[in-house]
Amino acid sequence: MRRPRLRTAVPLLVIAVMSPWLVPAAAPSVQTHRAPHRKEHRPPEHVVARPEIVPRRSWKADSVTSAPPARYARRVRAAVIHHTNTPNGYDCDTVPKSIRDLYAGHALGRHWDDIGYNFLVDACGNIYEGRAGGSDRPVVAAHARGFNKGTVGIAAVGSFTEGTPVPEPMLDAIAHLVAWKLGPNGPDPRGTVTLVSTNDESRFPKGTKAVLPVVTGHTDSYATDCPGAALYDKLPEIRDRAARVQGRR
Repeated sequence: MRRPRLRTAVPLLVIAVMSPWLVPAAAPSVQTHRAPHRKEHRPPEHVVARPEIVPRRSWKADSVTSAPPARYARRVRAAVIHHTNTPNGYDCDTVPKSIRDLYAGHALGRHWDDIGYNFLVDACGNIYEGRAGGSDRPVVAAHARGFNKGTVGIAAVGSFTEGTPVPEPMLDAIAHLVAWKLGPNGPDPRGTVTLVSTNDESRFPKGTKAVLPVVTGHTDSYATDCPGAALYDKLPEIRDRAARVQGRR
């Protein structure tokens, strides 16, 4: 008789071996949503504070009843420097009367309907609003035949023939006014600009492209001695000062 075969229960040690073909599932990817790129807003680099300007009503400007509305350019691209060719050595308190006299000569005597200059600057550095239309706007004046549009006409009150001293406050005020009127996005006061002549009586025939300094003397575009040799010689200094006021290097 055979004895029944005894089976001994042997515990099985199960070793989990990872097959090289089995790759653990990747962790779910986390998508990050980036905010859309926004262009950084940068303020204009050459912002200049508005200088103090004596308004027209303070020098008691008359008005020509038949004068047409003010005309405007898109922007100011250049500054034309003049002198009024009036006596020096004046008391600055008398300047409003001098401006009224100039107004009468321009508006009535020459039939320009208003004073020709956009601004006038006296020996004490006072800045006066000239032609009507808004001192902060690109008013088209009557100061530079052939190049009135897109320019600002600034007249130094006095006569600045060769050898005449140009008062320091006047130079400083003109430079600040130039820097402000060219605007934060305008050209470098030390550079040049291309303007198109609109009048054959200028130094450039009508339709001619003229390359002029951004801060130019009246004589550069018209056959005249204005702004006088002494003030003309100061134009490089005015350009440099205006650039510094704008914060340019």
